[in-house]
Amino acid sequence: MIEIVIPYIAIIIVILFLVMLAQKLKIAYPIVLVVGGLAISLLPGLPVISINPELIFIIFLPPLLYEAAWYTSWKDFWRWRRVITSFAFLIVLLTSLVIALVSQMIIPGFTLALGLLLGGIVSPPDAVSATSILKTIKVPKRITAILEGESLLNDASSLIVFRFAIIAVSTGSFVFHEAALSFVIVVLMGVLIGIAVGLVYFAVHKWMPTDPNIDIILTLTAPYVMYIAAEHFHFSGVLAVVSGGLFLSSKSHLFLSHSSRLRGANVWSAFGFVLNGLVFMLIGLELPVIVNQLGNVSLGAAIGYGVLITLVLIVTRILSTLGASVFTVFISRYITTADNRPGWKGPVIIGWAGMRGVVSLAAALSIPAYMGNGVPFPQRNLILFITFTVILLTLVVQGISLPYVIKWVNMSDPDNHLPESEEDSRIRKMLAEHSMQYLDANHSERVKVSPGLQQIRARLENDLAFEHPQYDHQAKDYQDVYLQLLIKQRLFLTALNKEQDTDEDVIRKLQGLIDLEEEKLRVRFDL
Repeated sequence: MIEIVIPYIAIIIVILFLVMLAQKLKIAYPIVLVVGGLAISLLPGLPVISINPELIFIIFLPPLLYEAAWYTSWKDFWRWRRVITSFAFLIVLLTSLVIALVSQMIIPGFTLALGLLLGGIVSPPDAVSATSILKTIKVPKRITAILEGESLLNDASSLIVFRFAIIAVSTGSFVFHEAALSFVIVVLMGVLIGIAVGLVYFAVHKWMPTDPNIDIILTLTAPYVMYIAAEHFHFSGVLAVVSGGLFLSSKSHLFLSHSSRLRGANVWSAFGFVLNGLVFMLIGLELPVIVNQLGNVSLGAAIGYGVLITLVLIVTRILSTLGASVFTVFISRYITTADNRPGWKGPVIIGWAGMRGVVSLAAALSIPAYMGNGVPFPQRNLILFITFTVILLTLVVQGISLPYVIKWVNMSDPDNHLPESEEDSRIRKMLAEHSMQYLDANHSERVKVSPGLQQIRARLENDLAFEHPQYDHQAKDYQDVYLQLLIKQRLFLTALNKEQDTDEDVIRKLQGLIDLEEEKLRVRFDL
């Protein structure tokens, strides 16, 4: 048992060091993890690590999708719903067809069904890398919203294409109208199952005597229940998790206490970080297994096919996003759109942010070794290698160059959003004014006689003062002195705790309150 656990502990430790290296180099950590895993896999004497696709689909995918759905802005998602759905479904289907045609033409022995299978595997971009890069670069909010929304849905459409392509390769037949009807049913029923499971969890959270620990555990089980329930009936588990996550997130203020929300956010942040780190590291570690399985295909030829398919993917996505922009201008004459003049800059950024990731590799690995009649599945090993090449090239080449593409495009914010710091000050000012109006209108007499309420009102007045530019220097003094004061308070409590008659539980509670005060200060002033 220890022999099984030790490698994974070692991987997690390596992940932590590589992420710190990525932060030092100011490179998105998925890129460093994949390259680091690739470098480690080439070291002699290391055990070969093989990825079980079921591990990805069951253990990793549901919580990662759920976390992404939970923190997705439903307002932004709905505003850009047409763009998101067209990218997640139409462009994925178009990309799959283009890859099917190109691979049939250039790869010996590839049929149209095998090409469609490859297209379904490599068509969905992975947004983890893109969003991790965009967090450190000034880019219009709509770009991030569209990429995040697309990533919630495109895995579902690509896996559905993958499922039908497997059937076509195995049976040798493909009936379009039956596949189209099945596609619609799989999508709709996946969404309905996700919402149904979400309603059950909402009821449990709302009306059962839960506490923060129970609430957090329930949120950890929710994505697995949604995914497994949908997949059990052969519907889209991905869309079940996404729809259920969006539903519960939009209602979280109704059934989660403040403590459950705060503690749950910390748990999910760490959990998602570890899962993302593991999957990107495992992509790099998988290289020796994939190369050893190439069989009769030469390594040079396989690399050539992979590079060519990658180029086709990149060009197809950029042309598709630009084409979507042109179509939006046309259709805006007849319907109301979120932006009737999207231009070329946004589509270029979105098109170049099409890095592939773990879902593509997991799908390729899940191709059965043998078909139902015992015949080896054709071209399985080559499809695996091409998929790995696509992931590696898009992550490294597009991932590293994306900041430069964004800088070259130099896209201003068409929505005229204020910078986050200014928006923060504006809303804080409105909140303080609203709170003071409430106190004056409803509790003015009690404020006059209550020192505690007077302190609250004074703090609100303080908040208002900090939102004026002429008081910036005072805000800086406030930050510096308050942080020093919190440090002194910690030192005092630590010294006090050494006394025999001091209750350590009380000391820990007060230390926790000091930590919370520092967190509030750092979040407010972005320290």
